Amino acid sequence: MNSTLQKIVSETLHEIDAKGLMKREKEFTSPQGAEIIIDGKTVISFCANNYLGLANDPVVKNAIRESLDTVGFGLSSVRFIVGTQEQHRALEKELAAFVGQPEVILYSSCFDANGGLFETLLGPDDAIISDALNHASIIDGTRLCKAERLIYAHSDMANLEEKLKSAQGKRVRMIATDGVFSMDGEIAKLKEICDLAERYDAAVMVDDSHGTGLIGASGKGSLEVTDTIHRIDILTSTLGKALGGASGGFTAASPDVVHLLRQRSRPYLFSNSVAPLVVAATRAVLTNTVLLQERREMLKKNTEIFRARMTALGFTIPQGVHPIVPVMLGDAHIARAMAEGLLEHGIFAVGFWYPVVPEGKARIRVQLSALHTPKHIARAVAAFESVGKQLHIIS
Repeated sequence: MNSTLQKIVSETLHEIDAKGLMKREKEFTSPQGAEIIIDGKTVISFCANNYLGLANDPVVKNAIRESLDTVGFGLSSVRFIVGTQEQHRALEKELAAFVGQPEVILYSSCFDANGGLFETLLGPDDAIISDALNHASIIDGTRLCKAERLIYAHSDMANLEEKLKSAQGKRVRMIATDGVFSMDGEIAKLKEICDLAERYDAAVMVDDSHGTGLIGASGKGSLEVTDTIHRIDILTSTLGKALGGASGGFTAASPDVVHLLRQRSRPYLFSNSVAPLVVAATRAVLTNTVLLQERREMLKKNTEIFRARMTALGFTIPQGVHPIVPVMLGDAHIARAMAEGLLEHGIFAVGFWYPVVPEGKARIRVQLSALHTPKHIARAVAAFESVGKQLHIIS
């Protein structure tokens, strides 16, 4: 490596490590599930996006086996050349019906969906007004676009209105927000956002990766919870969380928007098609409505039980209904110590601190799954109680 580049890289790594911010990946040797094996030890996982527990479900695996035998493993191409199978079109129609939007275009990930959205639709005469806590994929997607970028304080509708007023001279104003904020499990104020958008003639874009499939009476996500399914302009989401947990993403919008994305969206045009195995697995999940409903009900029950028991112990848990449950600790060192202590008790939950979350907002992010049993939840709560008392977080 070039010596100057090597020096810069080494210094940056040293700085990250000195601040205690070095990310170290855990390796596990089992399928994704409520219990996984790390370093030969079975632990209960409370940190995966496997909300409905479908990542290793027989329904998914059987669909993959059948798909492998009939349409193969990979397509070795992009969609507009020779990368579109009949099942890709079928999945797009099924996803559109599932989320209640007119049409869908598939991407390799929701990160790609967001990365290819803004620069395709907007230009120098436009403005994007983005929530301060939006996901990195929205942030990066807006950076690729030549539209003016305005940031409004998180979920602050008065500040959003100020930004809308300041951008009234723009051709298009697009409000961009997460549907569910991934660090807090907080559902965006979509009704209020849509009200402001209508008042100021703005478009609304929502990334509902942590909502699709798992919240709402029929799993339509944060838009269903807030009764805004027919009020937003663009929805992006993922197949890699509730809907199977592998990979893949999509954008749902009007037929014209989707058609333009097929013509101009760079991640769609220049990335290999979503793998046939992922398409088949997602279709199997979407068509198994009984399984989806049963898993959503179990997930809701597990979430309510965990939130109630942790709150009763005295932990600071923001109010909410989402299976992302942040256990607020404030200090990064305490969050790290808590995560290490939990792992010693066989509970795998990850700590987050600055710069992933704002300074002073360090926490353990717990993610419930439909696969968690009452015993799993009881063990987790007991571990939190034990470690919490050791660290003088609770009495």
